[in-house]
Amino acid sequence: MAGIVSYIKESFDELKNNVSWPAWSEAQSLTVLVAVFSIIFSLAIWGVDTVFSRVIKAYFDLMV
Repeated sequence: MAGIVSYIKESFDELKNNVSWPAWSEAQSLTVLVAVFSIIFSLAIWGVDTVFSRVIKAYFDLMV
């Protein structure tokens, strides 16, 4: 159990002292960038899914 506590303390020390964190403005702009690309990517997947769904439906309608 002492090993786990030591690991957690060393991890927090590593995060505080050795990690270079971005500036707040850079973090905000990168967050907005990720959100925009996530929305664009989800819309693209939705579009492809809709097209494939209609193609498959048309194919099975022809089969009947």
